[in-house]
Amino acid sequence: MPPLSIATDTPYADRVRHWTPLEEDDGALARRVLFAAPETDRAAESEICRRFAPRIRLYGLRHLRSEAAAADLTQDVLLMTLQKLRDGAVREPDRLASFILGTCRQVVFDGRRTGGRRERLLDAFATDLPSLVEHAAEEPDASHLHHCLERLPERERTVLVMTFYDDRPADEVGSELGLSAGNVRVIRHRGIERLRACLNASQDGP
Repeated sequence: MPPLSIATDTPYADRVRHWTPLEEDDGALARRVLFAAPETDRAAESEICRRFAPRIRLYGLRHLRSEAAAADLTQDVLLMTLQKLRDGAVREPDRLASFILGTCRQVVFDGRRTGGRRERLLDAFATDLPSLVEHAAEEPDASHLHHCLERLPERERTVLVMTFYDDRPADEVGSELGLSAGNVRVIRHRGIERLRACLNASQDGP
C-alpha cells in the first residue's frame, strides 16, 4: 500500500475522503481515530472493533477459560483501546496490535490479582462473619459475601481490604490514603455496617 499523504491544514471531514477503508492497515485506522479527536471516527472505530474482537476473545478463552470472562475482556480491552486512541495516548499507532495484546495481558493480570485479593479477603472475613451477621440463622456463603463486598463504595472497600487482608492498623491505612486514623475507623465501621446490612438482606430474601 502506498504511503498516505494527508494535508493537515484541511478539515477532518475533507481529509477522510482520501482514505480507502478496504486498504487500510491497523496503523492507518489508529491514526484516523487519533486525527479525529475531539470528534470521533465511528467507521474507523467500528473497523478496529470488528478486526480485533475475535483475537481478544480467543486470548480470553485461552487464558481465562470462560466464555463470559472472554466476552468481558473483549469489551474492556476495546473500550480502553479506543479511549487511549482518542486521548492520543497510543504512541506507536503502527503497532496497534501489540498495544492491544499488551492491554489484554494487563487486564488479565489485574483481574487475577484482584481475584486473589478477594479470595484472601473472604478468608479474612470468615473469622469475623459471626459478628457481622450475629442475628442471621446461618453464615452467608462466599457468593453473598463477594456480592456485598462489590457493592461497597470504593473507599470503604479499600479500607476493609487494607484492614482485613493486609492486617494494617488504622494509622498506617490513614497515612497511605491521606486520612486520619479516626476517619479510617469511621469508614471501617460504616463499611462493616453496610456489609452486615447487605448480608442480612441477602439471607432474608426470597
